[in-house]
Amino acid sequence: MTRLGLLAAGFRRHRLRLILTASSILVAMILFSYLVAIKKAFEMGVDVAGRDRLVVRHRVSIIQMLPASYEQRIEQLDGVLDATPVSWFGAIYQDPKNFFGQFPVKPEEYLAMYPEFILPPEQKAAWLRTRTGAVVGRQIADKYHWKIGDRIPLQATIWRPKGSGNTWTFDLVGIYDGKEKETDNTQFLFREDYFQENRLFGEGLIGWYMMKIRDPNKAADAVKAVDALFVNSPAETKTETEGAFAQSFADQMGNIGAIVTAILSAVFVTILLVAGNTMAQAVRERTQELGVLKALGFKNGEVLALVLGESMLMTLVAGGLGLGLGYLMVSQGDPTGGFLPIFFFPPEDLVLGAVLVLLLGLAAGALPAIAAMRLRTVDALRRGG
Repeated sequence: MTRLGLLAAGFRRHRLRLILTASSILVAMILFSYLVAIKKAFEMGVDVAGRDRLVVRHRVSIIQMLPASYEQRIEQLDGVLDATPVSWFGAIYQDPKNFFGQFPVKPEEYLAMYPEFILPPEQKAAWLRTRTGAVVGRQIADKYHWKIGDRIPLQATIWRPKGSGNTWTFDLVGIYDGKEKETDNTQFLFREDYFQENRLFGEGLIGWYMMKIRDPNKAADAVKAVDALFVNSPAETKTETEGAFAQSFADQMGNIGAIVTAILSAVFVTILLVAGNTMAQAVRERTQELGVLKALGFKNGEVLALVLGESMLMTLVAGGLGLGLGYLMVSQGDPTGGFLPIFFFPPEDLVLGAVLVLLLGLAAGALPAIAAMRLRTVDALRRGG
């Protein structure tokens, strides 16, 4: 019988136990796939945050507004290339559960600030000439089946429009794509001048400023300069890098990275115990067979490789299938219906998953394989008999 035949014979001995153990490994890898995708979703914006972009917000809270006059004063600072206003709009499309970010911005400045937003030139030109124009990320456009030329009504929750009613209506003139997979393509952007002129209150106030600096290595100096400029003013500022700003939002939900790591560690320790116990039982039940193999001339290294090969084959097949299914399931997109707009299985984590499967197979089979290798032929045949 060939070595592969011996491996197959070992698996046929207790098929139910094999199926249950393999199923546990498969489910663990599907769970791994979803957890790393959730972790990536909560880190949205942190990984792709520009090193040359800073956020200037109110010192007390982000819900506190800043004067529009700050823009020019920030731009006069040494090393600052541009500052552009952004505000949270917070309106509703059809139903409160339809959540996506809406921001009034200055089109040319905002697109220059975010070169990773890819908007065709003709759509950009349409946005510049259409006062009620808006552009939206591809993911939101696909979700609500919007197309260029549609009129999008949004129900105000904060910024009511002038005149009667509670509805802002925008003309969709562009759909942008992201240069990278992590790029946020769920934003709804419309013109700052239209927002300022048509809201019922708060004219001359904005939410925060995005600021671009010439030298990312001098970000700390720029932070100090901006905050010093407005110290002791009625609206003092807090300036931070875009990455720190994005991370602060992620941290509001807790340390997602630590939570995911803790869950995965618990899962893999449990699976290791299950798989290790399966292999240990298999070796105990085959003590006499292993003694016969040694009597027929199998060397200790060959017995070690045989038992370790069984463990590796079981975990690689079950774990590989679990990773494949997990990848396909995650590829279906956000399972929450919009709460996790950036939701995918990062390639580096796919490689990590494969390494974990390999290590699981080695760890689960190591002790049983060493025990089988150390069996003396006479003791094995006597014990088996």
